[in-house]
Amino acid sequence: MCYRRRGSQGVERLLGQSLVLAVADGAADSLGLLRRPLRVDALLARACRRCRVSDFGDTGFLDPLRRLLSACVEEASLSLVGRMATRWDMIRFLSNLLWLRDAEIREPTILSLPIERPIFITGLPRSGTTFLHRLLLKDPANRAPLVWETIYPYPPQRGWPRRGRDRRIARVARQLRAFERLAPEFSALHPLHATSPQECSEITAHVFRSLRFDTTYRIPSYRAWLDADGHVPAYRFHRRFLQHLQHQVPGERWVLKCPDHLFALDAIRAVYPDARLVFVHRDPVKVLLSVAKLTEVVRRPFTRRLDPHEIGRQESARWLEGTRRMLSAGDEAGLPEKIHHVQHTALVADPVGTVAALYRHFGLELTAATSAAIEDHVRRAPRGGYGPRDYHFEDHGLNADAEREKFRAYVQRFGVG
Repeated sequence: MCYRRRGSQGVERLLGQSLVLAVADGAADSLGLLRRPLRVDALLARACRRCRVSDFGDTGFLDPLRRLLSACVEEASLSLVGRMATRWDMIRFLSNLLWLRDAEIREPTILSLPIERPIFITGLPRSGTTFLHRLLLKDPANRAPLVWETIYPYPPQRGWPRRGRDRRIARVARQLRAFERLAPEFSALHPLHATSPQECSEITAHVFRSLRFDTTYRIPSYRAWLDADGHVPAYRFHRRFLQHLQHQVPGERWVLKCPDHLFALDAIRAVYPDARLVFVHRDPVKVLLSVAKLTEVVRRPFTRRLDPHEIGRQESARWLEGTRRMLSAGDEAGLPEKIHHVQHTALVADPVGTVAALYRHFGLELTAATSAAIEDHVRRAPRGGYGPRDYHFEDHGLNADAEREKFRAYVQRFGVG
């Protein structure tokens, strides 16, 4: 696997940026700013002032929020940028909760909108789930939450400037460019735009029950609590969020994607009893280094301490458990239709044929126009838009033979090439 080394000028810029941020972190730490608690009541008050409404409705999110903030301060070694970004993120989520509740008060029928037979795509990260997701969205009958919709699900309302057009997409595009300046390796690892389909972990993050936080921060106590407490409340909110998007722009069929769905199969079954489930399979040894590198790149701007070897061990353990969830499910997840399995090798070799097989499995019609749109997408974005990579097991303290042995049962059960 090859990840292209940055040129000397790129490395110098990255080192210069890192030096400036390290100096700022040192100054902030010496003043005790980085060890101060992130206060829930202050964040709630800020969101209410921003939105000029104060009814959150169900406040079951408060305990998860407190746990998350406590773990961030005590375990994540937040940098100055990390602390500022965390505060911004929490206020955004809280503001969105206020807007959702305000919309429900105005339009109570939102919560009665049906979400019927959604397709959930999951599997190991870096296994082709994003590629498959984007191919399915070439069918105009399919719909996914987009990046800008998950960040700002409602257009400007009370408390926002009213003049001018809806600028949410442009605003999110600026935010993504700002993050790429902080994490310049990110775009080659995971190309993302304001109008890209987004993973569902960004939705469940609104109620502070999301493994998205476990990727962004080193917060083992939060992860342990979430694993023990379960994901049903998060997926109830997930359904509610989709109802709000559907209320604004009606769609025919939701296609949803996230590797973290593997850890919430029971919640999906409880909240979406007619869900359709797709597992994407790829050699775990090829996946592990890529996901460890992505986690390292995402975390780096937000922390003062980064241990790539610890990340390697964590990701190996996490996704070994993910494969155990797939082994336990097999072909059945307690849903009306059997799980459909997609091999990464087949997906890359024959994208249209892979999508056609998925459609046949679920009794859907793949039109000639959609097939042509998929072929055009593949021509325009070879490799799915991903850059070349150069990963080394020693960078994350992993051993290829040991990892291959750990994942042997998964590879054999699903015939992973």
